[in-house]
Amino acid sequence: MKGGINMRPNHLRPGDTVGIIAPASPPDHEKLEQGIPFLQSLGLHVKLGRHVADQYGYLAGTDEARLYDLHEMFADPTVKGIICACGGYGTARIAAQIDYNLIARNPKVFWGYSDITFLHTAIRQLTGLTTFHGPMVSSDMADEDFAPLSQHMFQQLFQPSELVYSEEISPLQVISPGEAAGEIVGGNLTLIISTIGTKVELNTRGKLLFIEDVDEEPYRIDSMFNQLRMTGKLDEAAGVIIGDFKNAAPSKRKSSLTLDQVLDHYFASLNKPVMKGFHIGHCSPHFAIPLGTSAHLSTTHKSLRITPGVK
Repeated sequence: MKGGINMRPNHLRPGDTVGIIAPASPPDHEKLEQGIPFLQSLGLHVKLGRHVADQYGYLAGTDEARLYDLHEMFADPTVKGIICACGGYGTARIAAQIDYNLIARNPKVFWGYSDITFLHTAIRQLTGLTTFHGPMVSSDMADEDFAPLSQHMFQQLFQPSELVYSEEISPLQVISPGEAAGEIVGGNLTLIISTIGTKVELNTRGKLLFIEDVDEEPYRIDSMFNQLRMTGKLDEAAGVIIGDFKNAAPSKRKSSLTLDQVLDHYFASLNKPVMKGFHIGHCSPHFAIPLGTSAHLSTTHKSLRITPGVK
């Protein structure tokens, strides 16, 4: 983290403008248009990135175009927050070219998940800015059944408020008991792994590590957990928050361990709090959280308490 500074962005107000960018894969443009009214229903104005409709193979435009939109939104003083259209693939390709000093000089709400994990990690570790892991415009807000809880989670952007996740939201299962406090870091497991060996390798020391993923079979999840263990990331973490692992069933073509067996293998004997069952990730409802703020994980009370992500 740059200079050890922990920065929270200013909260949003009705009437503010938020920018929409596509820093990874191209969004479905019909769904993008269908998702925008939700942001407008919050009293926000919307500014589309200049290149949000571009397509370059599996990317939402060239690296230069996607980087331009990211920089423009952070530099524009009329834009108070940035919401990603969707994930997919591509954020790591632009991470090394980002002007992090520009972001540090213009801290503002930055919101997304999935492939956006790479940007969350890089921005937080190089600027200290708290960012937000939450539903995106074309991939979530456009859904007719966009869950009320998912919608409600955007209220955390309008005034500083503590978030509490308990079994009132979903059943939580203890894998390893304990109590721990620390900053929440992490996100999509595949993207966390892709930071290892780079200048923005995820730092888990004394942190609460949050992990989720989608469309990965147990053997692939096993491989990624093994890399986290061998690189010391699990030992260094203060605790682990296991979010949703959507479509993690093993292939019918071969025998397999279950996801629960894989989780138990890596986390049951960690001697630190580990809980699973959090509806955070590629799921509905999606409980949006700030990354980089302090939180408290308790297996005794089966709760996760998170300090505000905005000021």
